[in-house]
Amino acid sequence: MASTAVYTVEGMTCGHCVASVTEEVGAVTGITGLQVDLEAKKVTVTGEGEIDDAAVRAAIDEAGYEVAV
Repeated sequence: MASTAVYTVEGMTCGHCVASVTEEVGAVTGITGLQVDLEAKKVTVTGEGEIDDAAVRAAIDEAGYEVAV
């Protein structure tokens, strides 16, 4: 069963930011789809089964940004 999670990401300001987040989050095991909305500062991920929240947050952090609380 597919699942979806949405994250608000602080600090994204340009296309390079989007590319960095896309690359890091896209590498998370189990992620089958990913959309980054720069204006809304949202990252929407879809995956087969349960999404590994900690892994997605770590990938966003690795890209140099942080998930808003």
